[in-house]
Amino acid sequence: MRVELSEVTLDVEVGGEGPAILLVHGFPDSHHLWRHQVPALTAAGYMCVAPTLRGFGASDRPEGGAEAYHPAKHAGDLLELLARLGIERAHLVGHDWGSGIVQGLAQAVPERVASLSILSVGHLASLRDAGFEQKQLSWYMILFQFPGIAEEWLARDDFANLREMLGEHPDADATVESLRAPGALTAALNIYRAALPPEVQFGPALPLPPLPGPVMGVWSAGDRFLTERSMTGTAKHVDGTWRYERVENAGHWLQLDRPEKINALLLDFLAENPIG
Repeated sequence: MRVELSEVTLDVEVGGEGPAILLVHGFPDSHHLWRHQVPALTAAGYMCVAPTLRGFGASDRPEGGAEAYHPAKHAGDLLELLARLGIERAHLVGHDWGSGIVQGLAQAVPERVASLSILSVGHLASLRDAGFEQKQLSWYMILFQFPGIAEEWLARDDFANLREMLGEHPDADATVESLRAPGALTAALNIYRAALPPEVQFGPALPLPPLPGPVMGVWSAGDRFLTERSMTGTAKHVDGTWRYERVENAGHWLQLDRPEKINALLLDFLAENPIG
């Protein structure tokens, strides 16, 4: 369905009845990332709300440069979406950039959040403190800062470099096709440019607020972009209960590689932390 908000119109999948779960994808995906989770969660008695973020997939790509894609803009969209759907309180689940966005949402309005499940990406302070190995794996974040150069490099030779980055992504071909539309690749990259400019990546570390618990962090052993330390270090940045789960035999897109495992973890964690 299409949901018109004050600044953008988002492509959103809504299904089921019961306590609400907001499922937020990351780069360079869409709400289709959660296609294995939504049926399991709705069958268990939950209402699933899975939006495609602004700048991605079939959602709007607003003008205004990189700042139009700052994580705060995404968080604002999600809050407005929940309000439009009449949802007062929800479980938040995020993957990749979606993890960062739902973390920001939980920090801003903890009273609206029943639980927080973060997949692949931990607390930003933990990511920052994860050492040289993590910095090596994050090399592309620097490349993505250069408008035009990054787009040309990723799209060269029928997106050969992007295809290599996507690697084991089960939806690699469909993801590449979605980025062929005029302005789509730049819009997708703009979240990096807005949120992680050089002064943030290389400047002095600023204090960051903790996450309100309960929080579950899930990391996959085959992740080529993020170290386990970047997730496990989140424990000291949680104000409340923390649960860590390591998933074997899965790459970065763990909810596609091991859907049954991820579904079981989510259902167990949600049952532990019901919406009162």
